[in-house]
Amino acid sequence: MEAAWVLTNIAASDYTLLVAECGAVPRLVELLGSPNANIRHQAIWAIGNIAADLPSCRDILLDHGAITPLLSQFREDMRIPVLRTATWALANLCFGKLPAEVQVKPMLEITSQLIHSADEKILADACWTVCYICGGVDDVIQDVLDAGVCPRLVNLLKHPSASVLLPVITVLARISSGDDAQVQVLIENGILNCFAQLLSRNYPNNIKKQACLIVSNITAGSKDQIQAVIDAGVISPLIVLLKTSEINIKKEAAWAISNAVSGGSSDQIQYLVSRGCLEPLCSVLTYQDPNLVYMCLEGLENILQAGEVGKKGQESGTNPYAQFILECGGLDKLEDLQDHDSDRIYNLAMKLLQSYWEEEVSDDDPDIPGPNNNSAETVVTTSEDAAQPPVPSSGADEAD
Repeated sequence: MEAAWVLTNIAASDYTLLVAECGAVPRLVELLGSPNANIRHQAIWAIGNIAADLPSCRDILLDHGAITPLLSQFREDMRIPVLRTATWALANLCFGKLPAEVQVKPMLEITSQLIHSADEKILADACWTVCYICGGVDDVIQDVLDAGVCPRLVNLLKHPSASVLLPVITVLARISSGDDAQVQVLIENGILNCFAQLLSRNYPNNIKKQACLIVSNITAGSKDQIQAVIDAGVISPLIVLLKTSEINIKKEAAWAISNAVSGGSSDQIQYLVSRGCLEPLCSVLTYQDPNLVYMCLEGLENILQAGEVGKKGQESGTNPYAQFILECGGLDKLEDLQDHDSDRIYNLAMKLLQSYWEEEVSDDDPDIPGPNNNSAETVVTTSEDAAQPPVPSSGADEAD
């Protein structure tokens, strides 16, 4: 007991790697099977501290099979302090890329129960565990959904503590990066019901950013899924964030709106324009993110195509959306893209200019320059990945 205590404290210092490499790990894993509950608890604590350090330390624990005996510690009669330590240690073991041979279903079976805990620390660490599994294992989203965690995670969006809300919304963001059928599970469990509040109230920026990311993943789906976002009243607060928030949130909100107008129906586009999306979308054309700028151009193209139908009812015979883009300064921003390094951005901007403002462009600039062919880029039209959760921390500087 005292020896494990010493190793626990050293593992919480700058010398964690020494503990991991000195031969202590196999013995600590073995002590998880001790008949003495206090020794088991101390071994869990030491393992959690080792896992929280370098990825190489975590990998040494995995190589010695620490997960299976750790999972065997979770019993109904566990004392709360031990359950807290074990849940925290499990989260640390799951942080980072997990080897293919690690079986995630037993871990998900345990965490699907832990996320119902009334203890805030257990609840937060259990949610981080699911989040790390989603980020560290390929093609695991369906396994996570099959574990039945989705209804509880969606319900936890109403939790008052940011320490719980952040891992919850981060794991939901990772699930929302799945295919349309997997995203539909989130929608059917009511994930959008909380989002108007999450986006409009005074929540921390990292939580708002993840909420915008989830919406952008949903609006990248089918027209029915875009309609679900509209029906949930999420568009107006998204547009407010696109106009007023700090840049990281603006970018995610821009992805959400751009995806919606790129894949939406004429009626959906009309609704988005009526909520004031055009002017802030034109502002996105000045961003330094070529993938986002291109997606925004595709969205504007879809809007302008819908406007061609709308102009039939105009006495002037003009495209109402083209006219508004001209009035809000969007045409100037499109013209500026003639000097963009990206060929695809240049080409699409030119297509829009020549299709909808040919007279204005020819009057302003008869000698339009060609594209700059000195760049190469990867074509990606999805939002940036969910932000990396915090690196796991050591449990304590010193054991009780």
